[in-house]
Amino acid sequence: MGMYLNPGNIGFEEIRNSRYVDKSGMISLVNRVIGTKQKLICISRPRRFGKSFAAQMLCAYYDKTCDSRALFHDLMIAEDPKMNASYEQHLNKYNVIYLDMTYIKPFTDGFRNTVSYLSEKIMEELAEAYPALKTSNELPSTMLRTVELTGHKFIMIIDEWDAPIRETPEIRNEYLEFLRTLFKGSGSTSRIFAAAYMTGILPIKKDGAQSAISDFQEYSMVFPGEFARYVGFTESEIGQLCQEYDCNFSEMKHWYDGYTLNGAGSVYNPNSVMKAVYNRRFHSYWTETSAAESLMGYIGLNFDGLSKTIARLLGGVEVGVDTNGFSNDLITFRNRDDVLTLLIHLGYLSYNEETQTARIPNEEIRLEFFRAVRKRQWTDTHL
Repeated sequence: MGMYLNPGNIGFEEIRNSRYVDKSGMISLVNRVIGTKQKLICISRPRRFGKSFAAQMLCAYYDKTCDSRALFHDLMIAEDPKMNASYEQHLNKYNVIYLDMTYIKPFTDGFRNTVSYLSEKIMEELAEAYPALKTSNELPSTMLRTVELTGHKFIMIIDEWDAPIRETPEIRNEYLEFLRTLFKGSGSTSRIFAAAYMTGILPIKKDGAQSAISDFQEYSMVFPGEFARYVGFTESEIGQLCQEYDCNFSEMKHWYDGYTLNGAGSVYNPNSVMKAVYNRRFHSYWTETSAAESLMGYIGLNFDGLSKTIARLLGGVEVGVDTNGFSNDLITFRNRDDVLTLLIHLGYLSYNEETQTARIPNEEIRLEFFRAVRKRQWTDTHL
């Protein structure tokens, strides 16, 4: 068991030791694309929407150095007859490379040495795990030699893949080039990887460097696709939690519902729901997240009368949004729709894919908007 190579199932074991809402059905969607042209998956969600839980679950399921059957035997992936065949086929069968990009920040000079650090550490762990391995100066070559030596392809799982780009924009090109060398869609990628799963807040950036990792199948808050039911908690899951913990369903819906996704219906913020359940208190837990993005800063960008649009949103009005022009970063804004699209990806707005409209989803987020507007007004007054 290493830090990056085959991290084991401890993370998911801890998750299962608490109240766990079963999202294991997502594994069947990943299993379905293993070894196909669609094997590269990128899923973007807001902070605290279960991204790390999903990554830990996938690590536990695929890692060939541990036995995770006891962690999954009573979950949907094992019990549903439609999923069981793929469950048995892929359970603990692969070498896993797991990268939590937020974890490595302190070791990489604020992400500036990300590429060299990861290449060095992963190759060190591969050499330690397989003494007969002849390492190369390049990570992809070393991984390919590992596959040839062991007969086991890799599944790579990258949590918060976009953190280096969000927090240290100057390393964007180097970091994307690193990903390109791994996932460039050539024959070597298929020889190395059975599948790859990346998750973050933002979709893959749209610009000249986009082609670096354009082979990924993307699912986001704008287009969640078949992963919609695994983004947050569904209405039926909330009903079970409210019954189990004797919580007021109407209040739960008022505070944390509002993310309506095709294929899932109403979706709730999972972090806030569980805090409300454990604390026995309906309250805005959004401010307790580690969000680096400033809502006040974004709504202060008065493109095309953005402030009037925010006022309409606060009044409960749904507004039309063209999400197609957004560049998928935190700095490139050309108009009002770009700002609103970012707020959708950050979870501040809910997006209706059918009507192409956005709205403030619930009471928790409405309070965050009011705080940001009041703070903005105070700042403008005291300049």
